[in-house]
Amino acid sequence: MTTHLPVTPPWTCGGCGADWPCQTRQRELLAEFDRARVSLALYLAAHLVHAAQDLAHVPAGRLHHRFLGWTR
Repeated sequence: MTTHLPVTPPWTCGGCGADWPCQTRQRELLAEFDRARVSLALYLAAHLVHAAQDLAHVPAGRLHHRFLGWTR
């Protein structure tokens, strides 16, 4: 089990303290959702919706890039 889970409301990584999803969690998610990129995008989009509520001061484009931009 990973220690790189989100800590809310700041949306930091519980494992390393970086913005979530951190690079380690990104690699883990890519492995977990291997051959299921649409499912990965839906999973992250759900987190994005919750994060947008907690991080209203962060520009939407930055949140989109942080949560979904790296999945391509």
